[in-house]
Amino acid sequence: MQCSWKAVILLALASIAIQYTAIRTLTSKPFQLCPVPSPQNCGLLGGPETESPIEGRAGCDDYPYFSFNASRKTHIMVLATTRSGSSFVGQLLNQHADIFYLFEPLYHVQTTLIPRLSHSRNAADRRVMLGASRDLLRSLYGCDLYFLESYIKPAPANHTTDKLFRRGASRALCSLPVCDAFGPTDANVEEGDCVKKCASLNMTLAADACREKRHVAIKVVRVPEIGDLRALVEDPRLNIKVIQLVRDPRGILSSRIETFRDTYRLWRIWRATGRRPYNLDLSQLTVVCEDFLGSVSTGLSHPHWLKGKYMLVRYEDLSRNPLLKTMEIYDFLGLPMDKSVEEWIQTNTRGSTELSAKHKYGTVRDSAANAESWRLKLSYDMVEYTQATCHKVLHQLGYKAVKSADELKNMSLSLVQDKTFVPFS
Repeated sequence: MQCSWKAVILLALASIAIQYTAIRTLTSKPFQLCPVPSPQNCGLLGGPETESPIEGRAGCDDYPYFSFNASRKTHIMVLATTRSGSSFVGQLLNQHADIFYLFEPLYHVQTTLIPRLSHSRNAADRRVMLGASRDLLRSLYGCDLYFLESYIKPAPANHTTDKLFRRGASRALCSLPVCDAFGPTDANVEEGDCVKKCASLNMTLAADACREKRHVAIKVVRVPEIGDLRALVEDPRLNIKVIQLVRDPRGILSSRIETFRDTYRLWRIWRATGRRPYNLDLSQLTVVCEDFLGSVSTGLSHPHWLKGKYMLVRYEDLSRNPLLKTMEIYDFLGLPMDKSVEEWIQTNTRGSTELSAKHKYGTVRDSAANAESWRLKLSYDMVEYTQATCHKVLHQLGYKAVKSADELKNMSLSLVQDKTFVPFS
């Protein structure tokens, strides 16, 4: 059946009218599909607890947008890779009274969906991991901690668990009202003491504590590149700022060899014997450099979606001048720096090397000495191979190559060029 030209014109006019009406409806009251947010209605702005997202949640989170206001939260993401100093950076944020901090919640996503090594290069694994990670991060920034329960094994009972990864690394999860083992005057509670003395984590109380804070900070080491986070960064509801932490790949390799001894056993054999094992998993190095190169190239190219939301920090710069660099970080975030942050820096950047060795996952260390200590641990042939494999990212980030074993061990010669990375604003 053929339509007359009159019918076609009428249909086109009707379509235009419908679109115009929709545009007028959306623009006359911008972003108010949800009722105007207040502490009584919108969960993303600190409202009352919603039901589990897995079992019929209700409330403003069901709507795609909410009305903006000048006091909305600034959320923070520390994007890094393992053994790059991310725990230290996370603690610089964790000490702030207005920040609710979570230590690598994506650990639970990985161990549930891909219970193998980090940074899988399998494309299907990567898509599954990234999709689930983005969904979880979006919920956590809204203080919806119930969403995390589906990844915790064994599953929490009555929203209570003692299996949250590194719970003790978060001050908010080790203090009132979440934990009553420590009083408000107890400062710098050790992670081990928190785990031993606090009762099982009540996710409802944790969510309440999250909503009481002005900002949420999350440390992420299981997202390969910043481009994988674009959907979150562009989401106006989240208002995320990304701090990308990088470190000399030679230092990362050395630290992983010391920390993940079973996984990096063949690298230790190479270091001890001077002979590279034929079955050495070279991807344990190449993946780091490929991800760094892709991510840093994106960040430093200043795409429009990162404007005002991206800061690159070298671990070595932070180690050499922790107070100044931390002030720069807080300035980028637009937050005042608590005195407690400065006190924590003074306490945790002057530790002895012996103490650092005892607490390989901790943050107490002589930060300046630790930054280039890898030079005394790696053999020259391993360093030479790393330089050849990672030369592009080494050059881009301002790390100097060494040309001999003597130069490698000469600690009076810094391998970190003076280079300024200005936040993209």
